[in-house]
Amino acid sequence: MKPLLQIRDLHIEGHSDDAWHPLVKGIDLTLQRGEVLGLIGESGAGKSTLGLAAMGYVRDGCRIARGSVCFDGQELVGAAPEVLRKLRGLRVAYVAQSAAASFNPAHRLIDQHVETAVINGGIDRATAEAEAVELYRVLRLPDPENIGRRYPHQVSGGQLQRVMTAMAMACHPDLIVFDEPTTALDVTTQIEVIAAIRDAVKRFGSAALYISHDLALVAQIADRIMVLRHGSLVEEAATRTMLGAPSQDYTRSLWAVRSFHTEPKPSQAQARPLLEVRNASASYGAQPVLHDVSLKLQRGQTLAVIGESGSGKSTTARLITGLLQPSSGQVLYDGEALPADYRRRSKEQLRRIQMIYQIPDTALNPRQRIVDIIGRPLAFYLGLKGRALRERVAELLEMIELDPARFMERQPRELSGGQKQRVCIARALAAEPQLIICDEVTSALDQLVAEGVLKLLDRIQRQLGVAYLFITHDVATVRAIADEVMVMQRGRVVDQGRRESIFTPPYQDYTGLLFSSEPQMDPDWLDRLLAGRAAATTQPIAEGQLP
Repeated sequence: MKPLLQIRDLHIEGHSDDAWHPLVKGIDLTLQRGEVLGLIGESGAGKSTLGLAAMGYVRDGCRIARGSVCFDGQELVGAAPEVLRKLRGLRVAYVAQSAAASFNPAHRLIDQHVETAVINGGIDRATAEAEAVELYRVLRLPDPENIGRRYPHQVSGGQLQRVMTAMAMACHPDLIVFDEPTTALDVTTQIEVIAAIRDAVKRFGSAALYISHDLALVAQIADRIMVLRHGSLVEEAATRTMLGAPSQDYTRSLWAVRSFHTEPKPSQAQARPLLEVRNASASYGAQPVLHDVSLKLQRGQTLAVIGESGSGKSTTARLITGLLQPSSGQVLYDGEALPADYRRRSKEQLRRIQMIYQIPDTALNPRQRIVDIIGRPLAFYLGLKGRALRERVAELLEMIELDPARFMERQPRELSGGQKQRVCIARALAAEPQLIICDEVTSALDQLVAEGVLKLLDRIQRQLGVAYLFITHDVATVRAIADEVMVMQRGRVVDQGRRESIFTPPYQDYTGLLFSSEPQMDPDWLDRLLAGRAAATTQPIAEGQLP
């Protein structure tokens, strides 16, 4: 059978420090119609670069040095721009890792969704909108008939990622490149999305490249898996073969279950909390988003906040940082009420609470060098400049395991997604805060790098006594690092307590649903889970029993 996509001896280079450096080193890849190929590897392995090359595209500052990318008999390397324009969006679609950086903030979601289908696909507007609503429903978006009328900033990161997935499917393309499509999603939602993606690929007969660092999720959708490292192919095999008997040591290290766990710190329930939120409610316009939320975080401890997309986790963080004003309730820091608006807070109050954002692409200025990005809080809060500033930036880069000599003068576009997130961590640490709000800081990182970042954050906490409000949808991360756990659903706190208490059965219903949705390294896990839940909906559920 003639392959849909055939890549041969592909070499891609990136330009930095006045020289070209290899990013992809002689990769071969074949993809048949209707087949899903998983691309696995740590941050910087070349996964996204290879996925973009499948569309005949390279990022700014990169070039295809040699090799061939042939899509359905059409050579894409060196193809005319008009040839590529006819393919992209119609026959080849791309789901980016960072949805927030890919949408136009000035246009409604539905307008951006139907644009390609109407202009290039020959579909009338009404039909395109009707198909969009159906895709929103399949992808489990709330209020599918009306969510498209919102602007990108009016939906959560996870919801925006699903809208982008729907957009990619709008024209029923032959090939879809999924670049970390569930990175921003909680465990319950990603199950629905991965199942929907798998069903849509089969329904439309599309082929797919599925790029991810989440091995368990890839196992549920991929027919074959390629493992990449430093731009080279490490190993390739059918999914079941790869999971059952990987041949390379590096692959086996990726397959290993994350082993890092912190010892819970002693409870400080009687001490005055460093941070306290008292009965806070908030709205976006006329839409209530938080309902009577209360929490306490002690010095030097970690409070993990977990819940599905749109549950209010990041909104709570915005309220604490003064980016969103509560309609009722208050935020106290070290026993004193903080001004609700960050613009009324002192420089010292601002310095003590720093935030690491979920999406590094939108958090980093693309025009600045890394030394400028990390150096700004050093200058603003600590008054460093000149040589002292550069030396401190170098120390912070070493802390996050980036070589200062290689990275200080780079811009964000020259970094992988995981590297950009680590720069965000260094920028937060630069202010020497007492409290860091970590909003999905490991969601863009592969397992090996994520474990290293968690160890780094734990070491910093034990050395400096910094407290973390750790927002995440990763149950394994909560189990690894939390002292206290708060579970949120639809803007409310539904469960709260010490880690050992939350993770000890019997669970509250919603907490148990989250735990049962944690992916397992088994290609049949998703089918069993969906079958079990379908069966559970047809019979009464005993008290305390999970669906």
